[in-house]
Amino acid sequence: MKLVFLLLTASLLASCKQLPDGIEAVDHVDPAKYVGTWYEIVRLDHDFEHGLQKVSATYTKRKDGGLDVLNRGQDPKTGEWKEAHGKAYFVEPPNADGTYPGKLEVSFFGPFYAAYNIIALDKPYYNYVMLTGSDRSYFWILSRTPQLPYPIKAQLLAKAKELGFDTNKFIYVEQ
Repeated sequence: MKLVFLLLTASLLASCKQLPDGIEAVDHVDPAKYVGTWYEIVRLDHDFEHGLQKVSATYTKRKDGGLDVLNRGQDPKTGEWKEAHGKAYFVEPPNADGTYPGKLEVSFFGPFYAAYNIIALDKPYYNYVMLTGSDRSYFWILSRTPQLPYPIKAQLLAKAKELGFDTNKFIYVEQ
């Protein structure tokens, strides 16, 4: 019982710090425009994605108002595809126009949620997005297409550097 309490307390405390210091989430995200498939262009490495290429994330609407998440990636050494199924929810109430602030929590492991923050978004077209977690060790650039045009990618990389991300550790994902 004590362990359960400690895990729940740790989870609640972790979710209190939604964004890294000095970084803001976008103000307006339309869930209807956000759903669909996104291709991973750039990321910081983590155990759950280590070595994977051809990585994508597909979001679909849930009946409870959240989003289902399907992350896929291929291990280039074995050709094997790996998948992770999760769910995400906006953590703040909707704006008057029905959009949401770009702060979400995502879970791939039962009741444990992690911060998922949209810090740049191509509006109104939703062609690219830049994401972080609750600290600067989590970072992704996603695109609706497997390749992101160089000028846009360069602008996003410059913004990431300006926001304090270690761009020297970025992985450029082969699609």
